[in-house]
Amino acid sequence: MEALVVVMIILVIAAVAIPNMLQARIKANEASAVASLHTIQAAEILYFDTYPAIGYASNLADLGRHGTDCKLPGTINACIIMDEALTSGLKNGYIFAILTAGGKPATAYTATAIPQAIGSSGNCSYRSSQSGEIQATSNNNAGRFTIANSTCGQS
Repeated sequence: MEALVVVMIILVIAAVAIPNMLQARIKANEASAVASLHTIQAAEILYFDTYPAIGYASNLADLGRHGTDCKLPGTINACIIMDEALTSGLKNGYIFAILTAGGKPATAYTATAIPQAIGSSGNCSYRSSQSGEIQATSNNNAGRFTIANSTCGQS
């Protein structure tokens, strides 16, 4: 009988704790996505200043090591972002991508962070550009707003 009571208590605690842990993981993933977009913004500015004939980098791999040892950085391995997960395009449950305006030099870019599994890895998609502003779109209620130092899930 005592073992049954202990099992029941553990089940009640698990029923309360597990949803809170999932929400905490989602909020952590969203905060990581925003921080990663800030990293991409800073890297794009540095890339633009370093390679003015090219403009902004057209993909994340160009901002990273791109399989090199970074002894001779260049336009396709600028070695600015050393986070291999971010330059691969998949980090902490988010898919990252860069799209440039085209042409050379590329004078504009858009960086996106989209949850790999909505409701499980994140609830919000994020977008930034050369303006420095990060916009969040809630995938739950389809609202769009600009964030400063908060995440979409906290609104």
